[in-house]
Amino acid sequence: MELSTQRRMSRALGYPVEDPRQIPALNLAYVGDTVYDLYVRAYLIHTHPETVHNLHLLSARMVCAQGQARAFFAMEPQLSEEELSVYRRGRNAHSGTVPKNANVMDYRVATGLETLLGHLWVLGREERIDELMAIAVQVNEEAGKET
Repeated sequence: MELSTQRRMSRALGYPVEDPRQIPALNLAYVGDTVYDLYVRAYLIHTHPETVHNLHLLSARMVCAQGQARAFFAMEPQLSEEELSVYRRGRNAHSGTVPKNANVMDYRVATGLETLLGHLWVLGREERIDELMAIAVQVNEEAGKET
């Protein structure tokens, strides 16, 4: 049986695998932000033969709060009730700050999505992350063509 990336990392680095329900929502969002960013960057390097600067600009458009909110609303109909519950847990968590270049609603939606991705990552549900991130990059690519 193949181990998930999270399980392999846990084994290699010697930290315990935890129940994601026991991890604070914003901590899950912290991990989920990296998961989202990694998927976007991997997608872009394989689909856009650009300079690193241009890849950064493309990535920033997809990874910003507005891009993540757009991705969430596209994938929302595909989410289970459990996934929506995890999303709401993250959306309703209060971080105390909102970046100056994001509106509060987009930022909270993005935090909810990041929490969901972090939750799935801790569970080792990489196939589900693959499905959701395919939606995320597609909707953001389409939005990029419109601008």
